[in-house]
Amino acid sequence: MSASRRAYVPKQHGAWAMLAVPFWFGMIASGAKPVHALLFAVWLSAYLLSYPLLQWVRTGKKSLYGRPTFVYAALLAASGSALAAVRLDLARWLPAFLPMLLVNIIYASKNRERAFWNDIAAVVQFSLIVFVAYDAGGGRDWPLAGELFGLSVLYFAGTVFFVKTIIRDRHNRRFYRLSVAYHAAVVAVAAVWFPPGMLPPLVVLLVRAAWTPRTRLTVKQTGMLEIAYSALVAVSAGAVYG
Repeated sequence: MSASRRAYVPKQHGAWAMLAVPFWFGMIASGAKPVHALLFAVWLSAYLLSYPLLQWVRTGKKSLYGRPTFVYAALLAASGSALAAVRLDLARWLPAFLPMLLVNIIYASKNRERAFWNDIAAVVQFSLIVFVAYDAGGGRDWPLAGELFGLSVLYFAGTVFFVKTIIRDRHNRRFYRLSVAYHAAVVAVAAVWFPPGMLPPLVVLLVRAAWTPRTRLTVKQTGMLEIAYSALVAVSAGAVYG
């Protein structure tokens, strides 16, 4: 694939799960509606736009990232206009995404996209779609939406810890212990905050955090397993909240 084509394709493969799973949480909790298809088109366009835009900010290479930025901006404008025609009220959620986007832009400008707090900002930003998808489906139990937002943040923040123990902090024993402690804390929180059906998959994630870094699994193999873990969380949430 040429460099110009790669400029259109996000490299953060794990972000695809963050794109889909929180949206799924909000949709299944409120009930799927036709408007969700249009909302997801907007959500996908916004994500695709963010990749070349942030790379442009990071590298300053307008010649490489300018065109995909404008292409995805046009797609976002088209899908956003279509959504606004039927559910203009959903636009009230836009300001909630701006602070985390600003954090991402600041880190990109400093060429520190892999920084821990930049990842956490992205987790919060992606998880906010729970509220929008829930609202789009006509949901009005906002404590429930908050619960699902919390589930999304806790789960994906855990993946930030876990992935760093596999790649950049693989031999950092302190960070490994911090990752395991975080996942154990999530299980403790889940026992109080979430329905019992969400406890088993979170225990599985705790075992994964403690066990996988001690194995000789490759980054690719670990990434494939992460797809399965994301599916486990999504299916469990569908069974519990759907």
